[in-house]
Amino acid sequence: MNLAAKLMQKFKDRVTQNKLKVYRDQAELIRKRSLEAWDDGQLQAESLRLQKEAKSGTPLDELLVDAYVLVCEAAKRTLRLQPYAVQIMAAIALHEGFLIEQHTGEGKTLSAVMPAYLNALTGEGVHVLTFNDYLAHRDAEWMGPIYRFLGLMVKSVQAGMSLSEKREAYAADITYVTAKEAGFDYLRDTIALDEADTVHRPFHYVIVDEADSLLLDEARVPLVIAGEPGSSGSDGIRFAEVARQLEQDEHYDFDEFKRNVYLNEAGSAKVESLLECGNLYESHNSHLLSSLNCALHAESLLKKDVDYIVRDGKIELIDEYTGRVAENRHLPDGLQAALAAKEGLQSLAGGKILGTITLQHFLSLYPKISGMTATAHVSAMEFENIYALQVVQIPPNRTNIRIDHPHRIYTHKEAKLKALVQEISTVHRAGRPILIGTSSVGESDMLAEALAAAGVPCQVLNAKNDAREAEIIAKAGEIGAVTVSTNMAGRGVDIQLGGGNLTQAEVVAKLGGLYVIGTHMHESLRIDNQLRGRSGRQGDPGASIFFVSLEDDLILQFGIDKAIPPIYRDLRQDEALGESVLYSKITHIQRVMMGQNFHIRQELNGYSDMVEEQRRILYAERLEILKGETPMSPSEQRVRLYYIDKFWAEHLEYVSYIRESIHLTKLANRNPIDEFHTQIIQAFEHIPAKINRASANMLVKLGGSNDPAKWEEFGLKSPTSTWTYIINDQYMEYLQNPGSWNPGTIIAYWIRKMLRPVFGWSEF
Repeated sequence: MNLAAKLMQKFKDRVTQNKLKVYRDQAELIRKRSLEAWDDGQLQAESLRLQKEAKSGTPLDELLVDAYVLVCEAAKRTLRLQPYAVQIMAAIALHEGFLIEQHTGEGKTLSAVMPAYLNALTGEGVHVLTFNDYLAHRDAEWMGPIYRFLGLMVKSVQAGMSLSEKREAYAADITYVTAKEAGFDYLRDTIALDEADTVHRPFHYVIVDEADSLLLDEARVPLVIAGEPGSSGSDGIRFAEVARQLEQDEHYDFDEFKRNVYLNEAGSAKVESLLECGNLYESHNSHLLSSLNCALHAESLLKKDVDYIVRDGKIELIDEYTGRVAENRHLPDGLQAALAAKEGLQSLAGGKILGTITLQHFLSLYPKISGMTATAHVSAMEFENIYALQVVQIPPNRTNIRIDHPHRIYTHKEAKLKALVQEISTVHRAGRPILIGTSSVGESDMLAEALAAAGVPCQVLNAKNDAREAEIIAKAGEIGAVTVSTNMAGRGVDIQLGGGNLTQAEVVAKLGGLYVIGTHMHESLRIDNQLRGRSGRQGDPGASIFFVSLEDDLILQFGIDKAIPPIYRDLRQDEALGESVLYSKITHIQRVMMGQNFHIRQELNGYSDMVEEQRRILYAERLEILKGETPMSPSEQRVRLYYIDKFWAEHLEYVSYIRESIHLTKLANRNPIDEFHTQIIQAFEHIPAKINRASANMLVKLGGSNDPAKWEEFGLKSPTSTWTYIINDQYMEYLQNPGSWNPGTIIAYWIRKMLRPVFGWSEF
């Protein structure tokens, strides 16, 4: 770190310390103002007074102390919880719009109640966005007595609720809901043809729980609403059979770590022979080439029990950050169909996309945003750059005494597995609880089998049994518990020593507390820190350690193994290496990867930001019409809304087509983002004229009829059914490996470009 950076960091640290001092002084003032002498009626009357003040325009900052004192007393009477000073400090920072880093077990759920209550006093509604449905329901039920005691309504939204149930939940003063479900509900609202069919009201204030996952790891994931899916046919099976007949190196090359695969010359010839299609790279065969590439990608790169599982006859993708099933997650249609064909399953085509929004853009709809997580500081620059959110590290209530041991590094995977089983067996015999974080479903199953063979019983928590997640993880601190978990499964559930039993907790504490073992290093240091943070809550004893082998993906991908002296390189020894230089290199690579992913997300923003800007322009007009703010007859309103939706869906289809091929412009020394913007701006500029023309023609046909039956007759209705899902954006993989075009691909591209004017082929 250079001198300027050190000085800047020193300045930031001083500002943070000053801010924390102010928060601590306020927190002590709040804790000292006791309302124990007040009866329940007085407390509730005070809450009514605060609501009147807020609704009459009194700044919330002026009501903060009174409101937080009230919440503290209500928490004590309803739940017997007395907020710590650090929880109140966190609550003040949340109200001021900061992203707080609060250690695991420090009580983020209770911290969020104070700013949620304060901001709900205006009557405009507060959303607390959680990681999954279970946490939304749990937190609303758990904290609900505080809100209700103070006269406010609290609800949770669950997937599968009826329209009326959701309207009621979003109309509550405080609503707990997953970020994805809130986003999907927003998309449903954007295609409603009647205001009565919408569920959201104007957004006001949001608190994002597990903010690092939602604001960074999943922020770029597009949420999609589409028409009813249909069958994709049986062609996928044919291409899957062709892909299985191709041999690596002989017919195709791929970089397993950068997630790219492509045919070589021999492979192209083999495919042309099997498909009897002539030149695979001619324009009329473009659909064959696309389908074959998807089949090859699915066959060679997507691994069962690592990238996906098959459950109840369906493909379910696995979230790389949590190791859990990513619900409603789909790959782009072609790749999803190819993956189903690989497993011999029937695939459903996605249906026409009617609307899409990323979580990042959805969250930007809230005028005021704050968040909380246990791991934010290492990504502070990214939070500030993308969301203008500054990170404030809240000190723990009790000093963290967890021991983080140096990595144990082995020459090969077999030695690592043997050492893991030996370490777990030894620690387990003493009765100390152990939590093991693995890299995949397959690895967790393999480790569980090895432990069973060694006589160590364990609970396996992975994407195959995520319904029991909370129950399993809550018991992970009991005497003798051995829990094997994929990455961060069980996130949001506290692991208490002894499982909450005080007698057991004392025994476990004497044994050293929860022992966390990581079986691999994640490319993000933040993910590793999340695993470590499961141990050492509230000043409890605990320890963490990571077992690494020189054959692990992260090591091989960046050639870290070459950093050790040659004498060790070809060794296959059972003992751990003593090369401390490797530890620092692994940490360095993790920081490099985090920086690279940050820049990738920035580039992805360059594509999606423009589309979102266009959506908001069109949706602003749509909302005015829907709410009756534009003078129109009912038939004019219905027709205009219908055609806005129709031409926006067509625009999204065009945007997707351009997006998938725009990176080819790099080969012609043109900036892909500039080209993308130029083309979609030109396309968007034609939409108003299309809407006007189609609306005028339809109104002539209707003859001004305001009869809904007539509208139905002419097809002016919502889709008979819709479905929502999430797309895994494959374009990120291209950005991670932009130099993957081989000479054959480049030649094919240039031949196509030269012959395009002659044969009238499309540009991409």
